[in-house]
Amino acid sequence: MIAKLSKYKDIPQASIFLSGSKSESNRLLILQALYPDIEIANISSCDDTTVLQKALASQDDTLDIYHAGTAMRFLTAYLAATTQKEVTLTGSPSMRQRPIGPLVAALKDMGAAITYTGKQGFPPLKIAPAVLSGSVIIDASVSSQYISALALIGPYLKKGLTLTLIGNITSKPYIDMTLSLLSQIGVESTFKGQDIRILPLKKSSKVKIAVEGDWSSASYFYSLVALSKNRCVHLSSFKTNSLQGDAALVSFYETLGVTTTAIDSQTIALSKNDVPLPPAFKADLASSPDLAQTIAVTCFGLGIACHLTGLHTLKIKETDRLVALQNELIKLGAVVHITQDTLLLESHEIAFGNMTQGIEIATYEDHRIAMAFGVLAELFCITSQDPMVVTKSYPEFYSDLKKMGISADFC
Repeated sequence: MIAKLSKYKDIPQASIFLSGSKSESNRLLILQALYPDIEIANISSCDDTTVLQKALASQDDTLDIYHAGTAMRFLTAYLAATTQKEVTLTGSPSMRQRPIGPLVAALKDMGAAITYTGKQGFPPLKIAPAVLSGSVIIDASVSSQYISALALIGPYLKKGLTLTLIGNITSKPYIDMTLSLLSQIGVESTFKGQDIRILPLKKSSKVKIAVEGDWSSASYFYSLVALSKNRCVHLSSFKTNSLQGDAALVSFYETLGVTTTAIDSQTIALSKNDVPLPPAFKADLASSPDLAQTIAVTCFGLGIACHLTGLHTLKIKETDRLVALQNELIKLGAVVHITQDTLLLESHEIAFGNMTQGIEIATYEDHRIAMAFGVLAELFCITSQDPMVVTKSYPEFYSDLKKMGISADFC
């Protein structure tokens, strides 16, 4: 399937309700499986969350989580601690190329019975019943999801969990999110320096937790407003004190021409401001790497240079996102340089009005590539391969774009 995206009319203002954060939803689903008294409101509607829900409810001996990386990591720890039978955990061909070795090694150090059925260090995994102890050392520089996966099962273990982190801690806000959600169900924990201590919890009190709207999804509307002349959009539902690292959008995009205003306790308004654009936008995205594609494409659309650092985790996402970004931006005439953890986009002048035939963007089975480049329809007609890959995190993406005056013709 191919989607051709183009702006069909100017809609200065729109109101959009964003589904709950995938990151919060998936953490809460694991906690709900361990502590059934938890009730979840505004759960994410994305594929990754749906896949995790089905896997947690399944009695099958083989669980296929397709492209859902968070589900793979969280389920690995959850099953290692809870399964009463041998279970095989697998995924799509691309998922079987995503490393999981550090998490498996940590779990095995805790007593887990996990074996690789294919390539060492990668799914599929065979997980058998075992009793886990609660003390482990893990490299914190690879993926915060490994640490969150362990932290989520920490209170379920008889003596709780002590995590000693080595190396630079990547995406720390996501670890903080996990510990905050644990606190909301009654779990006591500490995070001091490189050490996390989680106390055991036998039974959670009845609690209802409303999931905040997804800031990663909000990023595409920040990009649209930045690239527009006069757009304004109201987004809900968001919290004043967000747990999501991607809430850094507010400060990043103030520099890129977008002002965020609180309308009420759950609604924010994004509007174009008159702040002069910098010749080059610079940011360390170690705490919010999922914003890299959106910011890079926004800077391209604005014609300014962009220097992003802290991107080492992009190499092990759905695809090598740094290479994918470079490949697709070059198609549009950009000059892009990448290393293992940085991206440098040079400033440029492009006559977007001449791009009338539509530039075809490859999506690499990556939802964020499709959405980040899709917003360029604000400037010129753009064609996207495999457009429905967006359902992985944001099924309503195209219908919400329509509210902003962007049409997607599928063929």
